[in-house]
Amino acid sequence: MTDLGSLRAAFSGTLLTADDPAYEDARAVFNSAVETRPAVIAQCGSTDDVKEALAFARRAGMPVAVRSGGHSVAGASLVQDGLVLDMRGMNAVSISPDGRSAVVGGGATWGTFDRVAQRAGAATTGGRVSTTGVGGLTLGGGSGWLERKHGLACDNLLAVDLVLADGRTVTASETEHPDLFWALHGGGGNFGVATSFTFRLHPLPEFSFALMLWPAEEGEAATRAWRDFADTAPEEIGGAALFITGPPEDFVPPELVGKPCCGVLVTSMGTAAELETLIAPLAALEPRALVLTDIPYADLQSMLDDPPGFRNYWSAEYLRSLPDEAVHAFCAAAERMITPSPSQHIMLPWGGAVARNAADWPMANRDTPWVAHPLGLWENPADDQRARDWAHHLRDVLAPWTTGAVYLNFIGDEGTDRVVAGYGRQNYDRLAGIKAEYDPGNTFNRWHNITPAKVSS
Repeated sequence: MTDLGSLRAAFSGTLLTADDPAYEDARAVFNSAVETRPAVIAQCGSTDDVKEALAFARRAGMPVAVRSGGHSVAGASLVQDGLVLDMRGMNAVSISPDGRSAVVGGGATWGTFDRVAQRAGAATTGGRVSTTGVGGLTLGGGSGWLERKHGLACDNLLAVDLVLADGRTVTASETEHPDLFWALHGGGGNFGVATSFTFRLHPLPEFSFALMLWPAEEGEAATRAWRDFADTAPEEIGGAALFITGPPEDFVPPELVGKPCCGVLVTSMGTAAELETLIAPLAALEPRALVLTDIPYADLQSMLDDPPGFRNYWSAEYLRSLPDEAVHAFCAAAERMITPSPSQHIMLPWGGAVARNAADWPMANRDTPWVAHPLGLWENPADDQRARDWAHHLRDVLAPWTTGAVYLNFIGDEGTDRVVAGYGRQNYDRLAGIKAEYDPGNTFNRWHNITPAKVSS
């Protein structure tokens, strides 16, 4: 490996190699099945650090990965024998004086962002897990509980500052590099290193949620009721129907702890008293557990954090409709989920602002009403194939109702055809042209890679 001396002299952050005591902790990512070992982890503290580390990687001929939260299920936050730009030190969040926008460092997590915004009585759509990085989730689209009212996280972008592969710094917005700004609304980390984001904020003075649990064998009736409820719910309502392992919490009756359960989570940009009236049709099904409470939005975001240290495999499908037959197939497939485990077998409603913005940005078929999402977490490597088979089985049984498109943040490495499906061919080709302009050498290729278009002579 090229001597690090030249980089150390110009680098204000910390450089780690395999012989450093802090290397293993710095290398660890959310998916414990990822065993990638970078040659260098460059813990950046400034934009200049990013530029210096990229220049070093170019001179050394080393592949590059960018890490913020480390939640890429496919391990895109690391690269074997290459250089990782670890952005976690660049995590500052500042709110504008009028509380209508926020500037967020490229290494911030949603937990940090949400807490700071909450003090201003505001929020924007963010990830459902507080340890997820703002950067990766937003650039890949950004699904979250507020999306039906305020769109995806990327829909709330006002500007992004990036360092390009050749070391140039640019700002992408509606008026500066608008082609690149378009690409960053779902095109992922394919175009540069995002060092700063500016988001639109929305007032969020009140927030509440309800969680209901039934035995898994009653899950089909509960899921149908959730479907009917979500079809007509106001856009301030979010949530999901999901199959889980009953958690060892005080509100869960002993007979459900450690057992397969069906849950319905309903989130509301309003009070618990208002939500209680709305969920009456669901409560009429007599869930064995029901929690209904006002809660600060950032607290809910943290409460649902998945535990680290598990092996992960995820996939997803868009559904054009969810008739009773599809509900039956979804619920029956949950029997293959690994239990007990933190795995989740999820059906999410879209619509609202997600659909209204469908034609504007790279992600294809955003007007889909439902997203099925098998999210597997388990401990024993012997269960690896079983988890993959469960995820693939769910996709197979739902095939009669799927659109063919997919939200790429919800899946791992499923091949080039799935990447193209995430955008649609026309959008993919446009993205490939933008990639050729801003990253012609395909330096940034770890997140569902978009191959630069060939420039004709």
